[in-house]
Amino acid sequence: MPDIALHLLLLLCAAAFFAGFVDAIAGGGGLITVPAMLIAGIPPLQTLGTNKVQSIFGAASATIAYARKGHVQLHEQLPMALMAVMGGAIGAALATIVPGQVLQAIMPVLLLAIAIFFAVKPNLNDLDTHRLVTPFAFGLTLVPAIGFYDGVFGPGTGSFFMLSFVTLAGFGVLKATAHTKLLNFGSNLGALIVFASFGAILWKIGLLMGVCQFLGAQLGSRLAMRIGAKLIKPLLVIVCVALAIKLLADPANPLRVWLGI
Repeated sequence: MPDIALHLLLLLCAAAFFAGFVDAIAGGGGLITVPAMLIAGIPPLQTLGTNKVQSIFGAASATIAYARKGHVQLHEQLPMALMAVMGGAIGAALATIVPGQVLQAIMPVLLLAIAIFFAVKPNLNDLDTHRLVTPFAFGLTLVPAIGFYDGVFGPGTGSFFMLSFVTLAGFGVLKATAHTKLLNFGSNLGALIVFASFGAILWKIGLLMGVCQFLGAQLGSRLAMRIGAKLIKPLLVIVCVALAIKLLADPANPLRVWLGI
């Protein structure tokens, strides 16, 4: 592809920084970076692959920040992270045969449901609650399943991890956010390996955006740790609603086509 103009590179850097900031708090960074790369003229396949490069920087940055403050124990969560790697890799490898239209159709509905849950459920704070599933069962089922989704489609992965941690693992909102970033790193890594093997990555752009995303994630994670659920909850709701609107705004979205809207 031709060289990208300077003003478009600056746009991508700004988008990556803001995406890292938002993603470290509530997820949904791809809502910002993927459209920005498409606007810059990067083909769709390279956009998906390159997005994994820069988003892995943001996930790593936020994970490091949360781990330093003790919100996630990396050595204890390593098996779960490896399951996310496996799920992300399988999802990316099977992306061409998974019914993408079905995913695109149900995604807005699921995201709006998550937004409503976090908006109306009382007593959502940074305190842990009763666990409904064991860590072993959680890591063996939900983690690779959501990682698979991240590899094959992507948008909303952080929201799904957050919902699972809060409702099933009994985590407080801040702790759920910290663990979500670790698993997001894993699923991104698995998908990245597969995309790289197919040559679907623009490395220079991905690494440049990655540096900006790393810095944005440092700022976002520190702010989240300072304010906690009071910041994370409303931003998570906003991100879910915005992502649902973004998906439904596409006239080619299968849900709109099926409903004749």
